[in-house]
Amino acid sequence: MIDIRFLRENPDAVKENIKKKFQDDKLPLVDEVIELDKKARETQAEADNLRAMKNKAAKEIGALMGQGKKEEAEAKKAEVAANSARLAELEAAEGELQEKITKIMMVIPQIIDPSVPIGKDDSENVEIQKYGEPVVPDFEIPYHTDIMESFNGIDLDSARRVAGNGFYYLMGDIARLHSAVIAYARDFMIGRGFTYCVPPFMIRSNVVTGVMSFAEMEAMMYKIEGEDLYLIGTSEHSMIGKFIDTILKEEELPQTLTSYSPCFRKEKGAHGLEERGVYRIHQFEKQEMVVICKPEDSMMWYDKLWQNTVDLFRSMDIPVRTLECCSGDLADLKVKSCDVEAWSPRQKKYFEVGSCSNLGDAQARRLKIRVNGEDGKKYLAHTLNNTVVAPPRMLIAFLENNLQADGSVKIPEVLRPYMGGMEKLVPNK
Repeated sequence: MIDIRFLRENPDAVKENIKKKFQDDKLPLVDEVIELDKKARETQAEADNLRAMKNKAAKEIGALMGQGKKEEAEAKKAEVAANSARLAELEAAEGELQEKITKIMMVIPQIIDPSVPIGKDDSENVEIQKYGEPVVPDFEIPYHTDIMESFNGIDLDSARRVAGNGFYYLMGDIARLHSAVIAYARDFMIGRGFTYCVPPFMIRSNVVTGVMSFAEMEAMMYKIEGEDLYLIGTSEHSMIGKFIDTILKEEELPQTLTSYSPCFRKEKGAHGLEERGVYRIHQFEKQEMVVICKPEDSMMWYDKLWQNTVDLFRSMDIPVRTLECCSGDLADLKVKSCDVEAWSPRQKKYFEVGSCSNLGDAQARRLKIRVNGEDGKKYLAHTLNNTVVAPPRMLIAFLENNLQADGSVKIPEVLRPYMGGMEKLVPNK
């Protein structure tokens, strides 16, 4: 959510930003907000004037009563009563106008960074850099669930009977590998100076609307029936929510946190073959990184965050690339975002395994996350997040890139301490 003062003073810039995101249907909202804001300020000014008059009249009534001028005091009381009725009308109108303004402002997209490439959708995202040499072996690589089944490592049929499509049982060495990756990612981020955290896995609606747009909320979140609670789609939600309505000391910044959580997502719609198995699912686990920082430091942290993910994957010998998200592919709260994609030898292309986002002050404005500066002035913090690793997708990249011709899977050296010293997985079938 952008600053109403910025919109008021720079309506053309806000409209141009909307055009860059190819959301022309939102252009009329800018003028609508300006008109509502004008009415709201006029209403507030009249209400403030009446409050001042009311306070002044109260003192005059006291003085008149003290002087024994009862009739004049009663007349003044009648005047105050009339003004009080009007004040009540103005306060109600003011509340309604502010509610309308906030609702519209929640829909108008954040101003994107000038460096963001302009494009309509993800097909126009721009490759930044490749890390590691992508290899296609001279033997056939099976579909990822077939690899897992060769180790008796996955049971989709039982999961469908228990919970429906989009769920899975991981078993044996594959389940152990899943946990090993999470544990390694945790320690990797701790080694980079991040504080480890396990957050709540449910959050209230005011936190949900503080961290994401209404469209994202509807597409992603599971609501707990009869409760003001939602299952988190990523631990970023509850980690940013940790700072709701707080004033941080400037010397406490940056806050650098890495969090583990299960994640729950609706993932509506039909998907192709490559998005079956454990690629697009309703429940998975994830290691996340979150930063709360000063505005002038947010782009520096943005670069550090995506580099952490690249370094993690390269430490496991998985080739990756970074992809800059174009304007039309950016969620409305984001200032700048890039995806980290891992190489798939089977598909002979890269696929998404993580996403890094700079949200500027959008989440901080919604959640009232402020910083008390050294000069005593308060300002909004900037928030960023990035995937360290989400094992179901990461497992696909891991298994494909470490599969050997005999069906075994090589365990990179960094993961061996988390796998009891095992150097490879040997298939059961």
